[in-house]
Amino acid sequence: MQNDRIGGIAALVAASTFVIGIVMFATVMSDYAAGDPDAAESVAFLVDHQVAFLTWNVVIYIVFGIALVPLTLALHARLSDLGRPIAATATAFGLIWSGLVIATGMIANIGLGTVVDLHEAEPASAEPVWSTLDAVQNGLGGGNEIIGGLWVILVTWIALGAKRLPRSLCLLGLVSGLAGLVTVAPALEAVGAVFGVGLIVWFSWLGVFLLRETAADDPVPTDHQDRAGVAAEGM
Repeated sequence: MQNDRIGGIAALVAASTFVIGIVMFATVMSDYAAGDPDAAESVAFLVDHQVAFLTWNVVIYIVFGIALVPLTLALHARLSDLGRPIAATATAFGLIWSGLVIATGMIANIGLGTVVDLHEAEPASAEPVWSTLDAVQNGLGGGNEIIGGLWVILVTWIALGAKRLPRSLCLLGLVSGLAGLVTVAPALEAVGAVFGVGLIVWFSWLGVFLLRETAADDPVPTDHQDRAGVAAEGM
């Protein structure tokens, strides 16, 4: 099925954005990730690492958000025939999540340019502007995973009951989704790491499963069809 093929590729792209984001955060951006930098330290890092920060934002927010759209629609096609309103609700949350993370990436990149320009012209103004932008970015999707958690939970719950996805994959999705939901409490924001790591495995597994389903559905030519093809080529 074409939907499964597109959805499988999109799922693998989504998993890749998580991996790239984590690797960059632990290497190129390790100084920023270490500890809890104040506004002055954050602005100084942004000014010195504009390209790295821009790339990181594009990968983890914009590329991921774009990949999430065809994946959400592919899962909707797989589950919508069950006739349950909850399937449409899950799709809505998936598309909302996509919009939120894309918006987060665009705000982060525009904010980055604004802060860098302010730092050059009026350094004292750059820090409060960055603090405000950082709060907006975290509120939309950088600091909590509520919408994403809801989407994963709903999709896997429906698929588990209807046996449309492997049981173990669904259980992993439920655990990961719950980890995303608890980030609604600021004190539990660190649990978002469980959500992120869980989704790397979930997206990867889901992508491989959907692509295998596509391969299984591709028709295998019969001997008669092969002979007909050879005859047609010889004409």
